[in-house]
Amino acid sequence: MGGSAQTWAGIAQVAVLVLLLVVAYRPLGDWIARVFESKHHGRAERVVYRLIGVEPDAEQSWPAYLRGVLLISVVGVLLVYLLQRIQVVLPGDLGLPAVGPSLAFNTAASFVSNTNWQSYSPEVTLGYSVQMAGLAVQNFLSAAVGLAVAVALVRGFARRNTGTLGNVWVDVVRGTGRLLLPLSFVFALVLVAGGVIQSWGAGTDVTTLTGGTQHIPDGFVASQEAIKLLGTNGGGYFNANSAHPFENPQAWTSLLEVFLMLVIPFSLPRAFGRMVGDHRQGYAILAVMGAIFLVSLSAMSIAELAGGGVATHAAGAAMEGKEVRFGILGSTLFGTTSTATSTGAVNAMFDSFTPLGGMMAMLNMMLGEVTPGGVGSGLYGMLVLAVITVFIGGLLVGRTPEYLGKKIRAKEMTFAALYILVTPTVVLLGTALSLVIPGVREQVLGTSVFNPGNHGLSELLYAFTSAGNNNGSAFGGLTANTTWMNSALGVAMLLGRFVPMVFVLALAGSLAKQEKVPATVGTLPTHRPLFIGLLGGVAVIVTALTYFPVLALGPLAEGLVR
Repeated sequence: MGGSAQTWAGIAQVAVLVLLLVVAYRPLGDWIARVFESKHHGRAERVVYRLIGVEPDAEQSWPAYLRGVLLISVVGVLLVYLLQRIQVVLPGDLGLPAVGPSLAFNTAASFVSNTNWQSYSPEVTLGYSVQMAGLAVQNFLSAAVGLAVAVALVRGFARRNTGTLGNVWVDVVRGTGRLLLPLSFVFALVLVAGGVIQSWGAGTDVTTLTGGTQHIPDGFVASQEAIKLLGTNGGGYFNANSAHPFENPQAWTSLLEVFLMLVIPFSLPRAFGRMVGDHRQGYAILAVMGAIFLVSLSAMSIAELAGGGVATHAAGAAMEGKEVRFGILGSTLFGTTSTATSTGAVNAMFDSFTPLGGMMAMLNMMLGEVTPGGVGSGLYGMLVLAVITVFIGGLLVGRTPEYLGKKIRAKEMTFAALYILVTPTVVLLGTALSLVIPGVREQVLGTSVFNPGNHGLSELLYAFTSAGNNNGSAFGGLTANTTWMNSALGVAMLLGRFVPMVFVLALAGSLAKQEKVPATVGTLPTHRPLFIGLLGGVAVIVTALTYFPVLALGPLAEGLVR
């Protein structure tokens, strides 16, 4: 396909995607709002509440809500770890051995934190029981937990003179049962119709053209693929992830998978606007998310179409590492979506992207994955940035800043600032420790990083960026299945997921206790283009100031080599 035809094909894909998201925005956003505003408990939900000993009508303060989030997650880590360690006695183990301690910890932390980083090849490491009872369950629960925290923050803005944020057990059950499960069921059927496999089989041995034998695995791929994408999880059933024809058989299924990654995060601003009683606020948040997403997509696409850099020149073409079924623009659309959300799924290998194209994938994560971000986490991340934005606006005019009728005082700004600082600290400290601790440095440079110089630094930085931001994608040229990398990345995932949640819920609790103040002539309107531009600028500038020095040592320096 010629360059011009390829460009127009890419534009057509984006146009179709935008149309689908526009069609879904209002009904899905309203549905999400109704799910969490409803006072009715379904019969099946009441059974679940009785089994876990929860009073569904009891409201919780932010510390109680946080304890529920942490309890769900701690139990999840322990169960996923245990299932991997006893895999040999589970049905459907496929004759695979138990997973080692450090890898089992890394995988448990990864799936519970909604990261889905994989330091292993799934089809030769995990049997059916671990895949379904462990990983697939966490695909639902980790997404539901992120959604619940976002809803709690929205309630903090919407409520007044109360110390409660709802009930975490109710929110997680509803997010799972009323939203994620039915959507996953429907789209799993669509994926099966598109050729994604769904089978309880031991696989097939085939003879290759060279006379060798290759084992072709089976599995419950379509059902896991649906929630992997809808829940912005990203962990693939196969090592090649969505580049594998069993997970992503056709060009239209690739576009569908992009839509599934974006549909809930891009619909959440509608739910936010409805819950706070002002749809204009939701449109403002959506505008910032959409604008930065399109700029990032354009920058990555231009970098890949232009070529350049060490990896591209060595391979002789920008198609190295990309699927011919999808082409360059199909790969950049998928890659931008994957890293702008917290999904981490791939249909091309980022390690083979041009230096600047790979840097855009990193920058999407470094933004905090708020464009539109993961299920729940993208919305609450953007709302924290909105709090910082109105504070800056208040400083400019010399008055106490307000957002949605709530004063942003020193207490609220402390929580917002701490939230912003957590992830960069985790990312940069993890990268630095891997290169300065005696013994660890030698292991990392000798075993994990095979590419010397700037590209090797980019691979290591990408790994910790992916872990700290709970994305899960990788550059691909890094051997992460070592004791240090498994442990360090596992800790980074847990810290990057749950420490920010502490500050989000604390912020929500502080806001919920306030009375709403009426808007005055000095109040900064938060639904107009001025605020939208300011919010977008804050998101980009905070990221640039934090990460620019290390980017200059990695992908920027590599991109200057010709």
